[in-house]
Amino acid sequence: MGRMVQKISRSQALIMEIKEISSIYSALPQCGAFLNIISDKSMRHVYLKGLLASSASVFFAAVGKESEKGKEKSEKGKGKSEKSGEKSTLTSVFILQDNDEAGYFYHDLTQILGTDNVLFFPSSYRRAVKYAQRDAANEILRTEALSRLAAVSGNAKKHADNSETAPFLYVVTCPEALSELVVSKRRLDERTINIAVGDIVNLADLGRKLREFGFSEVDYVYEPGQFAMRGSIVDVYSYSSELPFRIDFFGDEVDTIRTFEVADQLSKDSKQSVSIVPELAKTAEQKQPFTTMLPDDALLVMKDRLYLCSSIEQIYNDGFSNQALAERLEGATEVEQQQIIRDMRKENNLVSPTAFREEICRFRTVEFGAQPTGTPQTTITFNVSPQPLFHKNFQLLAQSLEDYLLQGYKLYILADSEKQTRRLRDIFDSEEMKALRNTHTSGSANSEALSVADRLDFTPVDHTLHEGFADNDLRLCFFTDHQIFDRFHKYNLKSDAARTGKMALTMKELQEMEPGDFIVHVDFGIGKFGGLVRVPVGDTYQEAIRIYYQRGDIVDVSIHSLYKISKYRRQDTGEPPRLSTLGTGAWDRLKERTKKRIKDIARDLIKLYSKRRHEKGFAFSADSYLQHELEASFLYEDTPDQSKATQDVKADMERARPMDRLVCGDVGFGKTEVAIRAAFKAATDGKQVAVLVPTTVLAFQHYNTFCDRLKDMPVRVDYLSRARTAKQTRQVLADLKEGKIDILIGTHKLIGKTVEWHDLGLLIIDEEQKFGVSTKERLRKLKTNVDTLTMSATPIPRTLQFSLMGARDMSIIRTPPPNRYPVQTELGVYGHEIIADAINFEMSRNGQVYFVNDRISTLPEIALLIQKYVPDARVAIGHGQMNPEELEKILIGFMNYDYDVLLSTSIVENGIDISNANTIIINDAHRFGLSDLHQMRGRVGRSNRKAFCYLLAPPKSVLTPEARRRLEALENFSELGSGFNLAMQDLDIRGAGNLLGAEQSGFMEDLGYETYQKILNQAVTELKNDEFQDMYAAEIAQGRQISGDEFVEDCAIESDLEMYFPETYVPGSSERMLLYRELDNIADDAQLEAYRQRLADRFGPVPPQGEELLQVVPLRRYGKRLGCEKIILKQGRMQMQFVSNAESAYYKSQAFGKMLSYIAQHTRRCNLKEVKGKRSMVVTGVPTVGEAVAILKDIEAGE
Repeated sequence: MGRMVQKISRSQALIMEIKEISSIYSALPQCGAFLNIISDKSMRHVYLKGLLASSASVFFAAVGKESEKGKEKSEKGKGKSEKSGEKSTLTSVFILQDNDEAGYFYHDLTQILGTDNVLFFPSSYRRAVKYAQRDAANEILRTEALSRLAAVSGNAKKHADNSETAPFLYVVTCPEALSELVVSKRRLDERTINIAVGDIVNLADLGRKLREFGFSEVDYVYEPGQFAMRGSIVDVYSYSSELPFRIDFFGDEVDTIRTFEVADQLSKDSKQSVSIVPELAKTAEQKQPFTTMLPDDALLVMKDRLYLCSSIEQIYNDGFSNQALAERLEGATEVEQQQIIRDMRKENNLVSPTAFREEICRFRTVEFGAQPTGTPQTTITFNVSPQPLFHKNFQLLAQSLEDYLLQGYKLYILADSEKQTRRLRDIFDSEEMKALRNTHTSGSANSEALSVADRLDFTPVDHTLHEGFADNDLRLCFFTDHQIFDRFHKYNLKSDAARTGKMALTMKELQEMEPGDFIVHVDFGIGKFGGLVRVPVGDTYQEAIRIYYQRGDIVDVSIHSLYKISKYRRQDTGEPPRLSTLGTGAWDRLKERTKKRIKDIARDLIKLYSKRRHEKGFAFSADSYLQHELEASFLYEDTPDQSKATQDVKADMERARPMDRLVCGDVGFGKTEVAIRAAFKAATDGKQVAVLVPTTVLAFQHYNTFCDRLKDMPVRVDYLSRARTAKQTRQVLADLKEGKIDILIGTHKLIGKTVEWHDLGLLIIDEEQKFGVSTKERLRKLKTNVDTLTMSATPIPRTLQFSLMGARDMSIIRTPPPNRYPVQTELGVYGHEIIADAINFEMSRNGQVYFVNDRISTLPEIALLIQKYVPDARVAIGHGQMNPEELEKILIGFMNYDYDVLLSTSIVENGIDISNANTIIINDAHRFGLSDLHQMRGRVGRSNRKAFCYLLAPPKSVLTPEARRRLEALENFSELGSGFNLAMQDLDIRGAGNLLGAEQSGFMEDLGYETYQKILNQAVTELKNDEFQDMYAAEIAQGRQISGDEFVEDCAIESDLEMYFPETYVPGSSERMLLYRELDNIADDAQLEAYRQRLADRFGPVPPQGEELLQVVPLRRYGKRLGCEKIILKQGRMQMQFVSNAESAYYKSQAFGKMLSYIAQHTRRCNLKEVKGKRSMVVTGVPTVGEAVAILKDIEAGE
């Protein structure tokens, strides 16, 4: 028996690939029947009955696979007529009801068939066609589909013998996309450039041709329709491809062609040949309906023909709205205006309903909706039932799966991650589950039933479809994990790559230094950036950074000390900072003052920490079955950061030492989920949990979240706040004392004198930075031996986190949850049309709307406008100047759905979380910074429905270029995501201010944020060198090896060798600055090698000056490790200067010992000096940086 079980569990570990589904499914007799019907050309109208859920996409995937096999057979039996080889591509166009449905259908097909022969053809507008807002990323998908279709219908005539035509080509689309006219086939062929490896191409001609087609020449390619030429490399972003191409020439011959990523500009895959297509939407003449591009034998597959025709008619009748026309006309001359009015006529852009009906009749149609239109020639019936809903009820799930197994069905469970399948397995195999199931089966005396029930056997599949189903003919179940767990499922389109361009550019500009920017040099203070200059050093040149100070003083800084320079960033106060004056000592005094304060804070933290190390707390037991079930039913996929945070917290709880952990992460990154899991773990061990929050609103909100997540679990959750009546409060306190309440959520009342706990085991503090001093004092008394988990939404800067590492354990959640709905973001101009549309749409699906307006004075008039155009909307007004109780009432009312629209100033960004509000309208969006907008947008899209964000700003022609780009970046980048880590910089600044108290923010203003961080690190290093050196000395005595880098902050380099990237190699000084800065932050050889490869990939082989520059990185690293504060390479000699504090523990450490032994072995090359108490060593005969690195390596190896 044991062997049996082992065998089963081994087979369990094998995960099936989703591709194999199509071959399983093609065994369906209906599949063969369908293929036979299509091969008969007289069949014009077929109806497929009963294709529910995702079975339609799986069925067509199987058909595609079968036609592939059929084609291979006909290849072998070439003896048939040559004609059958001609048109063997099965071309089908799938027309679904709307864009989202099409997206899911496309996603299902590509999961099974891959993306090579499945194309998506979207509408070229965002939102409805009538608003006429074009979307470049969608243009790419459209152009790609058109050029593939043109190739299919063209190939049949040209290459009758060419066996390379694809077996099938599927295009997925929706009515909006079909309603637009497209460029004619002839026009498309004229404007395509084909290039293949080995072609002879004249570079100048290629450049001229690209310009002629409307491509614009730039330094670096970020958006479709751009190209760049650097030496022998040409980068071009064609509209027919999701990624841009990099074409590498050898002389005039094309050497290699590869695609590359926009964000990091690095190559991905190599290609043999590519076609470059310009933007086709611009050509206004000779447009035709999409169907003219199709080959004559194409199949049109649709849900419902009537619906399709009526949507096309509706779109045509609506035409373009007046607002769209007005936006286009703004700022144009009269002649241009007439042209625009002509272009915007619907006859020139949209297909008329009558023409569309005629077009459709030319093709064979297949319908798979609920009812066929008219009478089909033949009907194929399927016997499919959709996946039943379980709503996380695992007992019900197990029973129904078991029933399926007993009827001889085979179970497949589809999940995107292995972790999910493991979780399901754990839940099914757990003892409790078996007990539940045995009671269910013991009623029947059927012994067979018991043996099946012993183990629920399912086959996991590695990717998921949109909707699960059971096929009753084949007796198969394909169930999806996101439906079992009620999660949300999202589809990906190829166009996402094209959207990142704008974002990447905005991000890059945040990092770039432009001449005229304010920058801070750690040693000299605040100056203005003057660009990169070449300065003579000895008889060579070096590149340096020029900084201008007060009174016109100039400092040239070598590119090796780039790390001392940072952009001056702070909270926006609007006025420019004062430039420092050199030589007055004011800057140094400011740094010293700051350092002293930081040391005071750090000292307390170090002491506090060592005290807590020795205390005893409660050790919780390991996870229970219920814990697994709770974690598996989380709505979203856990991010790696989140599961790590959960693991860390649970591990801390299981230790005997009291936990003190800080979890930081952005709003909506799943901190609350970590807290819920910890609270539940404590509660299952019979301990009580206190959750402390800063405001009544949050208390209520957390109470709802906790109840919702823990509703079927054996724990009791309650809350205390001003909102409870005195009677309720008394009752809660009494229950608490008797231990009837497991988890209590509340404001600072929780730690009042009246509250008595039965057995408190875990304290969770949310938004710690918002509590006052007295509250924190009371907390300290409470928490000496209680496990504490603190959460904070302001991301705490990394460097701070390192230096305070000693004080408490931190978990940082930096990745956003993957399956969040992207928030659909649109730019618009303030007007009642757009506002009324947005509010009406949201109310029609029973949702709520945030309306953010940054001026309190105009709130009432906006309220009037809303009442006028949306009379049934219930509007509430909230802003920071109301008294807190009133504001609280309004917010709680909004959470209870008493209002539809919350009209407020930017207070929404402060952490209220209402899952029913899925539209946010931000007025005067250009006045907010990138991160504020991002924070506000993060307020919606937090449940499993699609969310909208409207940014209202003056017309683009009036905005400053920065504001415009900022808004466009947000509009294009609808996902929450990592790209925003940079935009979060100013949040980091806020975070640091909160962590270190108010007076620190003042210093940050004066020093600029990054410099402040550097000084913080210096302060901590100094503490190690003097006050806490006995700690270190003790550790050295215990034999712990301490390397030099604990004593030196960094190792400076001076040199007269040529080391830089020439202008001809890397064009553009800001790009060179970015590369120099990146090089500066490299920590080890593997990273350096990767960096070298990236350079070669983007710019060709690295020149000798560049190679020398790359060697500086390991030189500085080894220098620091050996305790050198500075290394000077001049006239073939190397001088190393050691730690300046002669009393430092460094001179007792091993690092210095290695130095001495090296000197002893190479007495002729080396020389030890001491000048004014500064010790240094000189080595002769060092002509290159490489040689210097070799010497330091020898020293370190102790040879």
